[in-house]
Amino acid sequence: MQGRKDYTEKLFTSFQLSSRVPKENLYRKLRETLDLNFLYKDTKDLYGKTGNRSIDPVVFFKLLLTGYLENITSDRKLVEHCSMRMDVLYFLGFDIDEELPWHSTISRTRQLYPASLFEKLFNKVFTLCVNSGMVSGHTQAVDSAPVKANASIEV
Repeated sequence: MQGRKDYTEKLFTSFQLSSRVPKENLYRKLRETLDLNFLYKDTKDLYGKTGNRSIDPVVFFKLLLTGYLENITSDRKLVEHCSMRMDVLYFLGFDIDEELPWHSTISRTRQLYPASLFEKLFNKVFTLCVNSGMVSGHTQAVDSAPVKANASIEV
């Protein structure tokens, strides 16, 4: 007899995101390895005391790191991509039914932070990854392509 799969959408009453992300998943390892709490202190002076609450600085930088790792340069695409990946949601600290920050909030927050903070974050994340064994320096690769020079003044 021919089988037929009928789909009926269910409301999950008991669902734990962490149980769906494999132990060897990169984003799970990053969540367990990276302690970005130093960002709260480093970004505190960049915010006012009144107004609406901002995006969490740790969430913001985790979103940027995800965009870098996934080669996503558009904030719209980044939010769309992250909202559909359970491992990334787990890394960001969001549940499957929580809304991610708006793409425009990510863009405005990026303009708020100085370049020195991004450099500090990069160095800290890289150090944490090396110390945990996620990065090793035993292989080097060089890519090159010959390009004909055109240095003539008379083109």
